[in-house]
Amino acid sequence: MLSEKKKPGAYSGYTQARKTANAKYEAETVERISLVVPKGHKADIKAHAEQRGESVNGFINRAIDEAMERDKGE
Repeated sequence: MLSEKKKPGAYSGYTQARKTANAKYEAETVERISLVVPKGHKADIKAHAEQRGESVNGFINRAIDEAMERDKGE
């Protein structure tokens, strides 16, 4: 059986060091909110976001930002 040699810097999987670094970054830079929606609405949200070339998270954040900006004018 031939052993494959990986190129330096080639992806070698999700290491414990990467997992730790990601957790540290997230702890310092983001907050999480759990969102509950009626059955079936999640699929609608996902489809809408994909049609606009956005992630669900990006779409929800944009919608929140737009609503908060609109509410400032009231």
